[in-house]
Amino acid sequence: MIEDNHSLTTEFILIGFTDHAELKTFLFLMFLTIYLITMVGNLGLVALIVSERRLHTPMYIFLGNLALMDSCCSSAITPKMLENFFSKDRMISLYECMAQSYFLCLAETADCFLLGAMAYDRYVAICNPLQYHTTMSKKLCIQMITGAYIAGNLHATIQIGFLFRLTFCGSHQIKHFFCDVLPLYRLSCVDTYINELLLFIFAGSVLIFTITIVIISYLFILFTIFKMKSKEGKGKALSTCASHFLSVSLFYGSLLFMYVLPKSGNEEDKDIPVAIFYTLVIPLLNPFIYSLRNKEVINVVKKIMKKTS
Repeated sequence: MIEDNHSLTTEFILIGFTDHAELKTFLFLMFLTIYLITMVGNLGLVALIVSERRLHTPMYIFLGNLALMDSCCSSAITPKMLENFFSKDRMISLYECMAQSYFLCLAETADCFLLGAMAYDRYVAICNPLQYHTTMSKKLCIQMITGAYIAGNLHATIQIGFLFRLTFCGSHQIKHFFCDVLPLYRLSCVDTYINELLLFIFAGSVLIFTITIVIISYLFILFTIFKMKSKEGKGKALSTCASHFLSVSLFYGSLLFMYVLPKSGNEEDKDIPVAIFYTLVIPLLNPFIYSLRNKEVINVVKKIMKKTS
């Protein structure tokens, strides 16, 4: 009996959405639709940017990489979640858990730096248009993207590396629809203080650094927009910046709520709605938010549609 109570867990059961068994068909179809639209929207945008030479500018290169990371985030989580709606055991191995956590951390960290790079790019384009091509050189663009991927990989490797110091015994039920680090901490039978401290330090540093870049960039952009004499130009610029800033605010807000702000134990049930938002809803919305208001992207799509018709 003692050995059984202290046996190490190498498999987990994902019990997210089990409270709504009567809705499983509806939820399956809804999340499948979201996943398919997300993949078509994001990978379609990547293909469009790669194939069209006039879109080979810093703004679209950043946007293409953001779309790629959104696809990675959605693909790391959704297929397993969809499988579990009709799975009897809902089992996931420890190494599958680690893989999910790794790719999610990689995608979200890279997204933070890419959004910061995109905000800086818009700052240069609007506030210093004459110096744009000099400042936002191809070399700087590549360095920013490479830095985003290095930071994402480094952060993910550190977080997953320290997960291996934990041992899991007793309960093996994860009250979530994917393997996030916070639900895994709750199942650990050793102290998770170091893991939680590292998560707070690294996630907090990434968010504070990139949020600061975004806020400062948008403050300068707004200041420049309000100095414009043309009401039409001012209105268009404000409309575009507002939609971009809304997307960025929702993304950062949900990450701050999940990983940085302190939470009490009874707030565990709030994790799933917030996680749905930043792992599924935002990757779904981003290609539309950043593309539907963009004349260049719309014109390229129209040109391709005319060729195919």
